[in-house]
Amino acid sequence: MDSGLNGGDDEKAVRMELARLRQEHRDLDSAIDAMSESGRADALQIQRLKKKKLALKDRIATLEDKLLPDIIA
Repeated sequence: MDSGLNGGDDEKAVRMELARLRQEHRDLDSAIDAMSESGRADALQIQRLKKKKLALKDRIATLEDKLLPDIIA
């Protein structure tokens, strides 16, 4: 079964990208919380940050799927 990755270097690169994306996702979460709590939050800016956070979550899920072996064959 092919997991879609070619060797250890590709897997390492995917794991590094996952770590970076997860950190960016946490940072966006913190920024959204801070803006919301400040009381001076721009609703449009918060909406854009949430959309970006959702896109990151989707990208993270895609990369995680690449790392998991295909168990349904």
